[in-house]
Amino acid sequence: MFERRLQALKDLQISYSLDCLALVPGANLFYLTGLQKFLSERPIVAFLPIEGVPLLLLPAFEATGLEKALTFEARFYTYTDEQGYASALAGACRELNLGGACLGVEYLTMRVLERQIIGEAAPNVRFENADGLMTTLRVRKDATEVEALTKAAHINGQAFRQLMQMIRPGQTEKQLATAYQMAAWQAGAEGFAFNPLIVAGPNAASAHSYPSDRPIRDGELVVVDCGVRYGGYCSDITRTLAVGSVSEEWAHIYGIVRRANEAGRAFARPGVTAQEIDRVTRKVIREAGYGEYFTHRTGHGLGLEVHESPYIVEGSELILQSGMVFTVEPGIYIPGSGGVRIEDNVLLTETGATTLTDLPRDLISL
Repeated sequence: MFERRLQALKDLQISYSLDCLALVPGANLFYLTGLQKFLSERPIVAFLPIEGVPLLLLPAFEATGLEKALTFEARFYTYTDEQGYASALAGACRELNLGGACLGVEYLTMRVLERQIIGEAAPNVRFENADGLMTTLRVRKDATEVEALTKAAHINGQAFRQLMQMIRPGQTEKQLATAYQMAAWQAGAEGFAFNPLIVAGPNAASAHSYPSDRPIRDGELVVVDCGVRYGGYCSDITRTLAVGSVSEEWAHIYGIVRRANEAGRAFARPGVTAQEIDRVTRKVIREAGYGEYFTHRTGHGLGLEVHESPYIVEGSELILQSGMVFTVEPGIYIPGSGGVRIEDNVLLTETGATTLTDLPRDLISL
């Protein structure tokens, strides 16, 4: 799998006129190499030249066992804490002849640290933004990725169902967030895509509020936005639940958001643009008189990152293709009062769209 991805990278590097690509720990490095490392004061950089084998700069203790773990040939430039990284990095840059070369880097991920030390080790190197190249590689998911994304959505659904049985007036938002995390671990999650956003009543008037010590009250809506990781891949699901009986106004608002969610998912298919889905979804809310209260894009891509391409937003003329996975998550947020959001994960196939989320969308009263 990684050999195939690395070859696809080389083919794209030619069209992007990049002599080499430099990756730091993160989703792109994992996608191309399977290496799961984290950013620290000890630099780790993978150099992927258009010709020759990859070179890895990393601490000596991180290299232990990598020769057997990697499924492709690579050369290591290692350093100890006592030695520091300068000599090893200089050696890697000399072997790659990076001085004056065109080096693709991750504008959204690479730190000033890595860019600075590479520039010092390879005088006159030209840095180019490689985020577009990596998006091209990763935006369409293969069968293995779809399987992981489907499993992540299923695990998330199991955790949601368990959480719904626990919600009662008097519990705090933080208590419910902890309960959700325990349920997700028990359901098979391998980690979390983000910290759970579980808020109720007026706290739900902000799309990205974090759980507080505020107790949930009878008659309020609770917005539960959570995501897990499985096999490195993310799910991201939101449901809005009623604690007891809610007002007619909020029941009406909930119905609007549900119809917007349904419209967006029904319209999603290969060949349409990302902004068209946003327009179809937003139209339902606007025509109901709540357009000003839908304050964010309709959705975002899912994969190794919880937010990645494609972005389902006005202005994106990206033509959607089979294999793309993204969210459809309309919402209405009334300042000082509350909010509703319903979010599903959608996979585009050759024949249309499949919703990976298997949770009900009717307003559930707990």
